[in-house]
Amino acid sequence: MHPETPHILIAGAGALGSLFGGLLAGAGSRVTLFSRRKDHIEAVSRSGLQIVGEGGGQTVRLSATDTVGDIPRADIVIVLCKSTATAAICHELKPIIGHETLAVSFQNGLGNEDIMSAAWGANIVIGGLTSMGATLEEPGIVRSYATLPTLIGELGGTTSLRVESLAALLTKAKLPTTTTPDFMAAKWQKLLMNVAMSATSGLTGLTIGEVAAHPELSHIAHRAISEAAQVAEAEGVTLDDAARHEVLYGIINSGAARNKTSMRRDIEAVRPTEVAAIYGSIIARAQRHQIAAPTLEALAALMMGLEQATRKASHNA
Repeated sequence: MHPETPHILIAGAGALGSLFGGLLAGAGSRVTLFSRRKDHIEAVSRSGLQIVGEGGGQTVRLSATDTVGDIPRADIVIVLCKSTATAAICHELKPIIGHETLAVSFQNGLGNEDIMSAAWGANIVIGGLTSMGATLEEPGIVRSYATLPTLIGELGGTTSLRVESLAALLTKAKLPTTTTPDFMAAKWQKLLMNVAMSATSGLTGLTIGEVAAHPELSHIAHRAISEAAQVAEAEGVTLDDAARHEVLYGIINSGAARNKTSMRRDIEAVRPTEVAAIYGSIIARAQRHQIAAPTLEALAALMMGLEQATRKASHNA
């Protein structure tokens, strides 16, 4: 499928992208991190990427850049930018995407694979999900919270050699990865965890574990799951109660429960959140199917209000 040592491009080397890239490079893969965060890129280029926490305690040397012209043709592209940046990054990276490139999104929300397919060609895009969590402690230092499952699959609901090969490559890098012939069901499972925790942590500043332990917040989280599951069923994906909560409980019962959601970290850093990709995409489908989703609508509205207030406070500071 690819050269024996394929060139892997991490498109969006924030916390999770850096962790994926660092672990892959540490296992012997040829990796380039691509990020707009110049201080992080400079630190990695100067001193390597330091991985701390779960499975950490290592410093990995790998290429890092904020300039597309510095990147050689990619054999594998792992997209981990924010969903708000998917269209722009797909356009920017198009010159280094070939017909034999394999592209996978590990992003939150619905619609990223469609954007990638429109920009690069549907034949090169597969789907990905991960429960791994990470934070950038400072430029050049990424913290991993737990070794949790990663899943990939063809978007058309089949299996393939290229998916199996990528799963083996990721697993070798201590990113335990399995494949699925039913990617959309798995996609909705991950999304149910996102709607439960993204805004509840984002609004309160609590960790995932703290939200889960708070009776009233936990109740809201489970209501969000129930509403989103109704939308999934209308979209042709039926999940029983155990399947609806599988990803959430897996994270709550791991070291990742100590982590705040990326939506909260975006608020703290005064960055745009992924509220549209995570909540808005489901709300739009709920409206199309005439399904009531008051909890999802309230969480989305409150997050958008907090995001606006945070920007205003930062501007006035």
